[in-house]
Amino acid sequence: MEEHVIELKDVRKVFRDFWRRPTVVAVDGLNLAVRRGEVFGLLGPNGSGKSTTIKMLLGLLRPTSGSVKLLGREPTDVAAKARIGYLPELSHLHTFLTPRETLRYYASLFGLSRSEAARRTDELLAMVDLATAADRPVGMFSKGMARRVGLAQALINKPELLILDEPTSGLDPIGTREVKDLIRLLAQGGVTVLTTSHLLADTEDICDRVAIMDRGVLLAEGPVADLLRRPDAVRFTLQGVDDAKAAALRAHLETECACAVRQDYPSMSLETYFLQVVSKERQRDVERFALAPFLRGEGK
Repeated sequence: MEEHVIELKDVRKVFRDFWRRPTVVAVDGLNLAVRRGEVFGLLGPNGSGKSTTIKMLLGLLRPTSGSVKLLGREPTDVAAKARIGYLPELSHLHTFLTPRETLRYYASLFGLSRSEAARRTDELLAMVDLATAADRPVGMFSKGMARRVGLAQALINKPELLILDEPTSGLDPIGTREVKDLIRLLAQGGVTVLTTSHLLADTEDICDRVAIMDRGVLLAEGPVADLLRRPDAVRFTLQGVDDAKAAALRAHLETECACAVRQDYPSMSLETYFLQVVSKERQRDVERFALAPFLRGEGK
């Protein structure tokens, strides 16, 4: 079994005009290696070379120089493509098909039998929370619901490598959290995930490692925790300490370390707070619904 699911060595991609003159160096000397079961984030501003890199991984573009290996094979190898799932930034689904019909259609393209296609379709519809909307035309869906169909489509062949371009685009905070949890669950099951996103907080939540590109050049790469750590500072978190005691401790540290000590308070992310508020309200709705017969005097 190959150690690296994705491997790029000295990859360079130059676009040329009609007369074969170089016009744009989209990727310049890129070296990357993504390990099995890893969630890897490819980051960069518009025009950084991310899309060109993904197209080379998918075999849609050939590098001008250097080598690209996918699952130990050339990206154009059909055997390699059969082991890949891909969710583009914009999913163009057949609007007249239902999610169930869409997934069975893509299952047939991968050669799944009717029984296997039906079973896999049911699994994925439940996984992306579309079981209750499985037989409605996709053209009636919101952008977020259509995104879920696209994600299910990318998983129909049980891929070993999943390439996701802006996977949480168009999703509300609850849908975003569900997709991020799903990505981590897939990685724990051995699926390698390569994702691009302009939502850096989402990337920080799910990625083991990230690479940052700009104008075709790799600027930084490594584990998220290592890249974000400040080597010149340390933070202590104490529980059960009131303001007076905190002030005394801060003053003691400033004396001992001969430097200013910043005091703040641990906080949760806005996403976590939002999900907690919504979850509590929905739980109240469930409890009120369960108690309704008793409040009307109908319960025993």
